[in-house]
Amino acid sequence: KTQQRLHPRAMTTTTATNESVVIKTLAPNHFCLDQNLNPRVVHTIAKSLPWYGPKFSPHKVPNFYDVSGITENPEAFKLVVDTFAERYERMKEKPTKIAGFDARGFLFGPTIAMRLGIPFVMIRKAGKLPGVLVSSGEYVTEYSTDETVMRFGAIDASDRVVLIDDLIATGGTALAGFELCHQLGATVHEFAAMIELPFLDGVKKIHEYKDGLFKDVPCFTVVDCLTIGEDMGRDPIGEDVPRVVKAEEVGMYEVDEETGKVKRKL
Repeated sequence: KTQQRLHPRAMTTTTATNESVVIKTLAPNHFCLDQNLNPRVVHTIAKSLPWYGPKFSPHKVPNFYDVSGITENPEAFKLVVDTFAERYERMKEKPTKIAGFDARGFLFGPTIAMRLGIPFVMIRKAGKLPGVLVSSGEYVTEYSTDETVMRFGAIDASDRVVLIDDLIATGGTALAGFELCHQLGATVHEFAAMIELPFLDGVKKIHEYKDGLFKDVPCFTVVDCLTIGEDMGRDPIGEDVPRVVKAEEVGMYEVDEETGKVKRKL
């Protein structure tokens, strides 16, 4: 049985700063901020997201996006939270809970939930939560094979849950959350992510999963990797900058003003 309900397709909304925000339909139940018609919001967020190559990333992926660029920029952070919170505030049928994925979903989910006045639920990797837990079982991501859990009783069949993460790539992590909610009888109200990597077809994989079990669940993203662009690469200048700099050696390096990249002082 698929989750079926009516949902807004594409619309223009207004942010707290009275700025119109255009939402684009990319495919059935696949939405994003229009990357061309929301220049201030999209540009501010996209250009606050540096990325690093495999040598300077925790995982060996071509581009690892660093959300600390958002958390360290109050204007960009507020725009991200406003974009999501105001989207759900305007819905006739509102979510009852926000559930965020370990760990970067924890950065945005609690603030959005607080704005909406609803609970935030942690979906954690196995081994990190106390008490009685509910498990997704093992699943495969672009990084590894994982297992996620949530606290027993955190959601139930009466809930409409927004699942949120910083990024959607292959959709493996997202589907673990979908399965948890589905098996507990809850409705996934929407899957939301700040960044989408369109070439990995994560949203398509969600909608095609198990013969379309979740095909009617909307997926909403804010910026994509093409908008962030190659110019946001921040691998250091030169081969003499280590992955980890000892605290006592920080004075030997500096951030290049023109590129934003770390380099060794001359």
